[in-house]
Amino acid sequence: MRTYPTVLSIAGSDSSGGAGIQADLKTISAIGVYGMTAITALTAQNTCKVFDIYPSTPEFLMAQLNAVFDDIFPDAIKIGMLFNEPLMCAVIDMIKARRPKNIVLDPVMVSTSGSRLIEDCAITRLKNDLMPICDIVTPNLREAEVLADMAIRCEDDVVAAGKRLTQFCNAVLIKGGHSEGSEMKDMLFMRGETECRCFDTQKIDTINTHGTGCTLSSAIAAYLALGNDMAASVDKAKVYVTEALASGADIVIGHGHGPVNHLFNPEKMNKI
Repeated sequence: MRTYPTVLSIAGSDSSGGAGIQADLKTISAIGVYGMTAITALTAQNTCKVFDIYPSTPEFLMAQLNAVFDDIFPDAIKIGMLFNEPLMCAVIDMIKARRPKNIVLDPVMVSTSGSRLIEDCAITRLKNDLMPICDIVTPNLREAEVLADMAIRCEDDVVAAGKRLTQFCNAVLIKGGHSEGSEMKDMLFMRGETECRCFDTQKIDTINTHGTGCTLSSAIAAYLALGNDMAASVDKAKVYVTEALASGADIVIGHGHGPVNHLFNPEKMNKI
């Protein structure tokens, strides 16, 4: 019997369509994988600002998760916005009970527009209890500073932070999109490896960066679901995001940070 590779996105909804669950589904589908969702929060937001957040209850989040797992066990999972500690505990309980593979955690803390997307008390729980049961965590530089509890001002600091964070999880991809200069260097640290792996790309000259973190993490999950190893999944996801940025660089959607072009070259749904 043939089926599709599947990814479950556990994340918040973006009413403007460029980030969160909406970006995840577009990305997963564009790569040729079947996407499913469990919504952790509703957000009232657009390309300029997050106006309000209405979190799911942990009971309803768990109901969504059980409904998916009982019927379509995912090949990979992407975890995004977990606004508070009860929601995070629900996801932790699910992972421990169901034992899925290929878990990608995007530790969403602050939106592109600067809005806080996680409560302080949830950060400790994320670091101590969620990160250790995920396969890869994908913080940007500011998130890596919070999680590693150190300032990051140069590449040596990134290396130190990455090594510190692999004490908590198997792999960490520290994203360089917020760094200065014309090049963006993402650095992959894997537990047990002495050297990190670097993924260098030219920065795309555009303000359309809304949802890039969501897009990258869901792309990694999609490529893991297709059977790629971690390094290959990160490499392919980086290529996808770069091309999506370039394809949507000169498009005007909204009055702030617009979305990338997720559907610049969609793949047919893969069968396995």
